[in-house]
Formats: sequence, structure tokens, C-alpha cells
Amino acid sequence: MAAADRPADSGGQVGAATAATAVPLASVIVPAFNAAPTLGLCLSALLDQRELDGPLEIIVVDDGSTDGSAPLAQALAPRVRLLRQAHRGAGAARNRGAAAARGAILLFTDADCRPAPDWAARMLEPFADPAVAGAKGFFTSDQSALLARVVQAEYEEKDARLLRQSRLAFADTASAAYRAVVFRAAGGFRPELGAVEDTELAFRLAAAGHRLAPAPRARVAHRHPERLRDYARRKLRYGRWGAGAYLSHPARMADDSRTPWSMRLQLLLAPLLLAALALLPWYSAAGWTAALTALAFLLSNLPYVGPTWRRHGPAVALAGPPVFLLRALALDAGLALGLAARLRGGPGRTAAAGDAADTDASDTGAPAVDAPDLERRP
Repeated sequence: MAAADRPADSGGQVGAATAATAVPLASVIVPAFNAAPTLGLCLSALLDQRELDGPLEIIVVDDGSTDGSAPLAQALAPRVRLLRQAHRGAGAARNRGAAAARGAILLFTDADCRPAPDWAARMLEPFADPAVAGAKGFFTSDQSALLARVVQAEYEEKDARLLRQSRLAFADTASAAYRAVVFRAAGGFRPELGAVEDTELAFRLAAAGHRLAPAPRARVAHRHPERLRDYARRKLRYGRWGAGAYLSHPARMADDSRTPWSMRLQLLLAPLLLAALALLPWYSAAGWTAALTALAFLLSNLPYVGPTWRRHGPAVALAGPPVFLLRALALDAGLALGLAARLRGGPGRTAAAGDAADTDASDTGAPAVDAPDLERRP
């Protein structure tokens, strides 16, 4: 095995017990790729977890990082266990961590997240019910940039719908948990997906009859985009890889338990508006089509504007509609790219080829030991 593909294991978990002396209550897995600006805060938050009945194993999977993240994890050994692999993407990194984890519950978060001090305890609460196979946590944000505040309100709109569902079919790995036995039996994440591999896993588990539950008190502070180009790029990527996830689970096109009807409608209205505006120089009737489509798009934002105005104020509420027009266009473009790749007979470039998820990195200089791949886990 090449040096870059050999996992370094620095051992440990939260609390006085070490990896060699105690079975962890649960294992937290953090995929890491060039995460120097955020990984330290994430790990500090994980090491400060409270209200737990046992030790917490923390595993960082370095996905071929090239930045200066190494000292961050190195300074936290042996309380943080580090695995290393060549760059294969976040899904493969999470699978590697899950294969090596010793906890009965696998917790997932990202290197750009800061879990609240009681996050792990709150994530474990739904598993008191033996019928629960997985749990979804929620986001907060302390960013002051207007776009980041809009994104947080966007998540809140979606999560409000999710909390009204009797059965969930959605979880995102910034704040998620699964029973290890269920996760491994399902084969883990599909590493060939460059994004939304967490959504696809949730779809797959729900289709198999597993119960996913919300953990609304489990919160992580998530780092949202602050620039429109970053936001659009993220949505383009989600659309591109989401095409494969939804085509693999067509029942979720009608209802994925989280996406509001307004967003689905906007995905139809945005390209219609763009087409009408493009035809306007040649067809006067296109003006009426553009005007009516724009009005319909604005009205579709009312479920967002009202609650957001009350919670976050007028600036965040009124900034939403233009941002969501960009969202719809970027998602539509991504869906088109994903569908084209699907028709060509494959999912497109893998995450390792440049579409890794928004997670990040570390390394220790500890002796390298092999960690098993998920597929080889008993």
C-alpha cells in the first residue's frame, strides 16, 4: 500500500478512557480534505461534548489533504484517531472511518461544522427506540453575511417541513447518525457520487423499510456560503449529482420528505422565465409569459418570506427570492448535466476527480496501520 493510502491511527476518544481500554459509546467520523481554517474548531467542539454516558471515539479521515491541517490533528492525539487515504472523496472517507469505528452508533459531521456541546448526546436520543436506524440533526449559524443568513433560513424552511413528516427519507452528514450494523449492511455511502451521497443513503435505507428519526435538539453550527458564486457552484454540484440519486429512487421525485413544494415549483418556473426573456426581442407575447412567470415565482416565495420576516427580519426575507432564482437556475443546470451523464451510461467524474464534498483535512505523524475498507468489515 502506498504511503498516501496508509491510515495513520492516533487512537482515542473523548474522556479519560483510551481506545485500548474502553469500548466507545459511539464513534464520530469527520472526513477531512484541506480543512485547515475550520477543522481545529470542529475537533475542539467534539472534544468538549457533554452529557454522555460513556466515551466518544473521534475519527478524522484525511482524504489526501495537501494543506497545513496536519498539526491540528497532531496536537490532539491521542484523543483523536486519524486515518489517511489517497484522495477519493467524502463518501469514501466516511466509509473508511465507519469500517474502523468501534462504536455501535456512527455519528457524522463535517470539518466545517462546530457541534454544540450536547450535540452527540442529543443525536443519540432517538436510538433509545430500538426501531430507529438513523437520525438527522439540524443546523445553526452565527454568520453575519446576508447570504449566509438567507441560507440558514432556507434550511429552516426545509427542516420545518421535515419535522411535519411521519416518516423521514432524508439525512445530511453534517449532522447525522446511523446504527453501525445497519450502515454496514447497506454498504455505506456510494463513493462514486461527488455529492448528495448522504441523501442517496437515506433514500436507500428508507426504501428498505428502516426508520429514520429527527433529532431537533442536536445542532451544529454550519459554515454557509457567503458569496453568490460559491452558493451557485454548490447548487450546481448538488443538482448534477442529485440527478443520479433521484433517478435511482424515482419515488423520491414526488416527495423526499424535506423539499418544499415551492422549491419544486421554482425549478419549473425559473427556466420558463429565462426562456421567455430570451424570446422577448422576437415575440412580443413572450413579455406576458415572462411577467406572469415572474409573478408566479414571486408568489411561490411567500411560504419563505412570511416566517423568515418574523424570525430573521426584512433583509433576510426579501433577499430570499432573488437568491432562490439563482438556486433554481443552478440546480436545473446541474440536473441537466447529471441527466446527460446518466444517459451516457455513467455517473460522471467521481469525487476524487475534483468534486469532493465540502469537508476537509488533517494528519498526524503516528505510525501507519491499515484500516479495513467498509466492504471488508465483518
